[in-house]
Amino acid sequence: MTLGFGPEHWRASLACLTAYECWVGITTDGGIICVGPRTKHAAMADLIHPTAVISNDARLGSNVRVLPFSVISGAVEIGDDSVVGPHAVIHDYVRMGRNNRVHAHSVIGDLPQDVSFDNEETWVEIGDDNNIRECVTIHRSTSVDRPTRIGSGCFFMAMSHVGHDCQVGNNVIATSYVGLAGHVICEDGCVLGGGTLIHQFTRIGRLAMVAGRTAVRMDVLPFTLLGGQPVRHRGPNAVGLRRAGVRGDRYRAVKEALKAIKGGKGLDDLPDTEEVNILRDWLSHPSKRGIYGFGAAKGFEL
Repeated sequence: MTLGFGPEHWRASLACLTAYECWVGITTDGGIICVGPRTKHAAMADLIHPTAVISNDARLGSNVRVLPFSVISGAVEIGDDSVVGPHAVIHDYVRMGRNNRVHAHSVIGDLPQDVSFDNEETWVEIGDDNNIRECVTIHRSTSVDRPTRIGSGCFFMAMSHVGHDCQVGNNVIATSYVGLAGHVICEDGCVLGGGTLIHQFTRIGRLAMVAGRTAVRMDVLPFTLLGGQPVRHRGPNAVGLRRAGVRGDRYRAVKEALKAIKGGKGLDDLPDTEEVNILRDWLSHPSKRGIYGFGAAKGFEL
């Protein structure tokens, strides 16, 4: 802001602003302009808007841009080439990798929504190359031993929410208004349709796709489509598998594996493809919520 003083007052005003530890400049007409608080981040003034509030304890990498009215607390690490959008808030105990884009009004690292939480030092850890759109919220974990974790290359669309203790893999897409309750696991490459709500302690398997507006109360098998009423597995996620390079014999092995699971059979007699081995490992871990069954879907009969 430009202070309304003429040349005769600038020295006194400069002394006052210096006392309040502001960086100041003098306009061409002799007035004084305040360009933000004097902090260790002043060397990045061309990348940090003067209205941003950044703790001296925050650690910002190279070429990090911080846009107007954003707030970054103390115990925060933000990697190189990241952008923090206008009015975004990044609370204490957040580590972010490089090239992340946090859009307007998103909030990362706020307290977990858990009535038993006692303000312990818990964290959010985020990888690289994530796109976090407007009004996304990502909460700290309740565990001092395991942070809320998001991998790399994820896309969280506007208004989506990641609850405490969630473990989100790489290249996950959460469409607008998706809500992940506490302790949800979303494995690599899964896609969550708009308005999907996921119950706490639920697992969403690798490369699974969940139809929009689905209330997910049980575990979702890797490589499948889930949706409909009643909610059921509807077959393999053919498009997602193809995009991931799973074709030919590998794709046929996935279909045979899902058919065996549907029939209550084991996977021992199937070929040792990467996808079949992922299914074997996934099924070897106990489920806290149970696993959805199968329903009919035109064109995807197993």
